[in-house]
Amino acid sequence: MSYSKLRNFHEAQWDEPVIFEESVPGSRSMLIPDVSGAAEPVTGDVNSLLPAGLKRARKPALPEMAQPQVLRHYLRLSQETIGQDINIDIGLGTCTMKYSPKINEQFVRSPKFAEMHPYQDDSTAQGTLKVIYDFEQIMKEISGLDAVSFQAGGGGQGIYANAAVLKKYFRDRGEENQRTQIITTILSHPLDSAAPATKGFEVISLYPDANGYPSLENLKAVVSEKTAGIFITNPEDTGVFNPIVRQFVEVVHEAGGLCVCDMADYNGLFGLVRAKELGADMCHFNLHKAFSSPHGCMGPGCAAQCVSADLEKYLPRPRVRFDGESYYTDYNGPSSVGKIRQFQGSLAAVLRAYAWVMSLGRDGLKTVGETAILNNNYMMKRVLSEVRGISMPWSEEAPNRLEQVRYSFEKLLEDTGVSAEHVNRHMLDFGFQRFFPSHHPLIVPEPYTPEPTESYSKDDIDEYVSALKKISDEAYSTPKVVLTAPHNGPISPLENDSIEHVDQLAVTWRAYQKQNGSH
Repeated sequence: MSYSKLRNFHEAQWDEPVIFEESVPGSRSMLIPDVSGAAEPVTGDVNSLLPAGLKRARKPALPEMAQPQVLRHYLRLSQETIGQDINIDIGLGTCTMKYSPKINEQFVRSPKFAEMHPYQDDSTAQGTLKVIYDFEQIMKEISGLDAVSFQAGGGGQGIYANAAVLKKYFRDRGEENQRTQIITTILSHPLDSAAPATKGFEVISLYPDANGYPSLENLKAVVSEKTAGIFITNPEDTGVFNPIVRQFVEVVHEAGGLCVCDMADYNGLFGLVRAKELGADMCHFNLHKAFSSPHGCMGPGCAAQCVSADLEKYLPRPRVRFDGESYYTDYNGPSSVGKIRQFQGSLAAVLRAYAWVMSLGRDGLKTVGETAILNNNYMMKRVLSEVRGISMPWSEEAPNRLEQVRYSFEKLLEDTGVSAEHVNRHMLDFGFQRFFPSHHPLIVPEPYTPEPTESYSKDDIDEYVSALKKISDEAYSTPKVVLTAPHNGPISPLENDSIEHVDQLAVTWRAYQKQNGSH
């Protein structure tokens, strides 16, 4: 059988040791002058300025290597890595893996930006403060809301920051002890449950009906005088758009609650729908996803937290203001929820997103949304018609999807014993990124949720679908090939794919050595 566009892939495999194992005592990559005998500075003894608890008792146990060995080590590791710049990086839905223009990276790495210090005087940071302020105005237009903060370090923190604002809002109204419940949907992002729960709210989750989203009747059954608000992702992580979301919001508003929209799945809505039109009092966007700033191992996360005018006073501090002549940092705000993270947040993500939006403009952003929807529906048509053993839940009542689809490989598992996770691992053998199938809980059995953003061409999508088709055919003809994958890369299946006890966790080399009796 012919699989169009499918290339022969085999990745480098170096069996590269951990860098500490390559250490050779006495080796050096550079020689640093000995300054131990230098005269003390005129300000006095520097050592006396450090508290005793901050002084090292011994030198750090760092690997000792010459420059060629350092270069070989990291270049070999880079050859065992795939990502947006190497392969067709169609990743997990909601992660929105897309191309980040390299010129934006030049802006971020410029010494004019990279060497800024958060404590330097505002008069010396006017350019950076202007970027923050101007991008706030842009995000106000994109969201339709009235005030913005970039302090949150990712989607989870953005949701948590909105939960903190909600808590403070009802505290000021004397309703904190009454408004104790948050409503969400089970197929919204899991952090729409976790973040409010972390802030002390009781969370009620609504399940979908045959349309792929909860009914208005189910919502009305749980709304009460205890309702503080609804946290909802729309479209949900399945790609299903809730067309009655405004009715949801009206029910919650009538009960005295607020609406918080999770815009993590916004890539198919650019230029088409705003949070304001959804009825949101608050929302957040992920700059490290839909707004093209790289994320995961490639860069830090950043959430744009957007709120209505009457909630602005609760936003994290500091804020950036403009008095008509200069930009300045404003730490005042007695009603603020305080800091969500240090300083102004991940400004590298803000600058990349600002440059990306400015390069596209209003019409370009709309094209992003339209192309994302087109790509996803093209992939959906091919997958459902050509890949055996796959299905799309709620397809009869809700046949349309926006920017992603949560498919199910349940039939493939029943027919062949090959699960969605086996498919996922075998995709590595064709040069595609492995991603975890979906968020918990697994409402969709054997879930598989790719998101072909606007960055991918028709040829890219064709190659991706060809790999899925080949894997499905192998599952029915030679399932052992799929069950024992991956074969063509530097990794193999783990003996255990989960950690049951905390004493099995080793996140540093020192912890690993202790665990294995080396120290």
